[in-house]
Amino acid sequence: MTKSTNNLSPNNPIGIFDSGIGGLTVAHAITKELPNEKLIYFGDTAHLPYGDKSADSIKYYAIRISQLLLQKKCKMIVIACNTASSLAYETVKDFVGGQALVVNVIDPVVEEVVNKKKIKRIGVIGTKGTIKSDIYSHKIRQHNSKLDVASLATPLLVGMIEEGFFNNKISRTIINDYLSRPKLHKIDSIILACTHFPLIKPEVEEYYKGKVDIIDSAGVVAKHVKDQLKKRKLTNTQKNPQHQFYVSDYTKSFEKSTKVFFRKKIKLEEVAIWK
Repeated sequence: MTKSTNNLSPNNPIGIFDSGIGGLTVAHAITKELPNEKLIYFGDTAHLPYGDKSADSIKYYAIRISQLLLQKKCKMIVIACNTASSLAYETVKDFVGGQALVVNVIDPVVEEVVNKKKIKRIGVIGTKGTIKSDIYSHKIRQHNSKLDVASLATPLLVGMIEEGFFNNKISRTIINDYLSRPKLHKIDSIILACTHFPLIKPEVEEYYKGKVDIIDSAGVVAKHVKDQLKKRKLTNTQKNPQHQFYVSDYTKSFEKSTKVFFRKKIKLEEVAIWK
């Protein structure tokens, strides 16, 4: 996972970053699994969406954000973005070294999928960057070369969700159009390969009507984070953690989304880490 991390303290926070609100699904799931952990969340709203950015740009953003999270003494950095996980995970690991644990959102999900029985054809939907990297297909076939993986880029979904368009007629029309594409025909499971997508999971479930197993990363990654911290005796026992939320560009929609997830008004701090 990372190099030697013997000097880490259980009382240090967990750092989480994403291009926008999507990683809040992971952050919220982590608070359910680990209620005593303090979270420091960074939403890179200035560069949203990551899916259409170059690999070099994603790596640069990831390093700068990781630098901020290390300054905040984070014991673990969770790359809560599939695009950044696919393109910058190894770069972040090398940069962080033994200063913190590093977790991506892809490997835990792949492990979850390949351990399921009776799965033959897996669908994957995500950003252009994630799908172009072909990382899910590659990693799944490393575990089981007999599994058929059908990947489809769904570029409209992240922007739609960031603007608050989910669980309504507009989002349903767009989601149904994507899911009805020939590429996804005859799948028996589908990976929601973007941390924004748990927010549209009810609509995906409505489309498939129980006929397809739907896998979102938030809960799976949260359990993985818990396992990794317990394994290294790094779980925090202090109660009533005070989470911190940072963005690279303040937006009202982001603040509104944090309140939806954490059921209280969250103070957002804008940090200009690019200057």
